[in-house]
Amino acid sequence: MPLYEFEGLAPRIDPTAFVAPSATLVGDVVVEEGASVWYGAVLRADYAPVVLRRGANVQDGAVVHGPPGLTTDIGAGATVAHNCVVHGAVLGERCLVANGSVVLDAARIGAGSLVAAGSVVAANTEIPPGVLAAGSPAVVKRPVAGSPAELWVAENPRAYAELAQRHRTGIRPFRR
Repeated sequence: MPLYEFEGLAPRIDPTAFVAPSATLVGDVVVEEGASVWYGAVLRADYAPVVLRRGANVQDGAVVHGPPGLTTDIGAGATVAHNCVVHGAVLGERCLVANGSVVLDAARIGAGSLVAAGSVVAANTEIPPGVLAAGSPAVVKRPVAGSPAELWVAENPRAYAELAQRHRTGIRPFRR
């Protein structure tokens, strides 16, 4: 996996975490216990730290970065799904940022919330805990509880933690 030190700051990865061989981590990146960074994801912490908390996952093709002085913090059990951009934001525990979404500088996503696929959370926006937010710009639509989103928010952290451990031990280079 491409890991790069930048100006004396190097990625720190818990030994129980899964980082895919094609993921790229640069600078002051912290990947905590049981977290996962999937294929083609880029976590670049040259301006400010990027922290991936315990059991969180950053999926294929996602980009996580931030501006000077603004730590990007992905909460325990949170999901940054395929092809998302998270830039200088704080994601609460077990929230889910769905495929293709963008979360911008100083935005905060509350614990257990879901940002619908393709949404854009504008800079400085606060999405409260336990809600579904959608659109561009993303706005609160309804509570997650009692909606189809509830299953995704509840099950995704466990499913990806299990899948990450399978990949940690099960992938091998394929040679023809």
